Amino acid sequence: MGFVKTQKELDRYYQLGERKFIGARMIGVMIEVQPEISARLIPPPLVPAETPGGLIFIAEYPDTNLGPGYREAALFLNCRYNDEAGSYCLSMPIESEEVRVYNGRDIFGFPKKMARIQLEKDGQTVRGWVERHGIRFVEINVKLTDPLPGLPGMGPTFLFKASPRIDLTPGFDGPVFLCRQQTDTKIKHLEIGGADIRLCASEADPWSELEPVKALLGFYLVSDNTMLPGKILTEVDPEIYLPYYFKMTDFFCGE
Repeated sequence: MGFVKTQKELDRYYQLGERKFIGARMIGVMIEVQPEISARLIPPPLVPAETPGGLIFIAEYPDTNLGPGYREAALFLNCRYNDEAGSYCLSMPIESEEVRVYNGRDIFGFPKKMARIQLEKDGQTVRGWVERHGIRFVEINVKLTDPLPGLPGMGPTFLFKASPRIDLTPGFDGPVFLCRQQTDTKIKHLEIGGADIRLCASEADPWSELEPVKALLGFYLVSDNTMLPGKILTEVDPEIYLPYYFKMTDFFCGE
C-alpha cells in the first residue's frame, strides 16, 4: 500500500463499518460523583444526569477485526443531551499499537493517550491499574460475590470533534461537532461485588479531580462488543468548548 490509496483499498477499508471486540475482559466500577463536579466537567450542550455518577473501566480486548488486541481504560460521566441519556467520555488511556490511538481519537473523538495498563483476575479478586509518566493514577480492586445476568445499559457515548487552529491562536479551524456513538455488548459472563478505587493526582491525567468519589458497584465482565458507526448531532459554540478540549492532549503552557 502506498501514500495514495487505490479504490480497491478504500472499498475494503470502508467495508469495516463496525469495530468488533471478541472475548473482551473488563473490570469496572459504577461511581457516584458530587453534582458540582459533574456540572463543572461536562461541556455544554450536554448536561449532567439527574443522578450524577459515571463509570470507570479497565479492559483487555484479545481479538478485534482491526488487528491485534490491546488494553484500554476509560472514565465516563453520566449525562443527557436533549431527552437522551448517555455518557460523556472524559478520558481513555490505551496500551496498544500506535495506530489504535489515532483510529479512536481522529475518527470518533475519544480522548485516547498511550499508557501502561494492567488487568488481572485471581479467583474472586480482580485488579487493574493505569499508569502514565510514572504515575499510577487509577487503581481498582473488586471482590466478586455474585453472578448477574446483565447490567443497566449506559446508552450512547457523547463525544466532541474539533481541530485546533493552525495559527496557534485560541479556537478551532472549522466547526466543533457534538457526536453520538453506540457500542452493543453481548454479555458472556458477569459477576458483581464490592469495589475499592484509588485515584492519584496527575497533572496529565487528573482523574483525582473527581474526589470525593464513591464506588457503588464493581463488576467483572466478559463480552463480545460491537462498536457501531457514530453520527454528528450538532455544531457547538467553539468559545464555550475550548476549555474542555485539552483533555485530548498532555496540556503544557510553558514553565
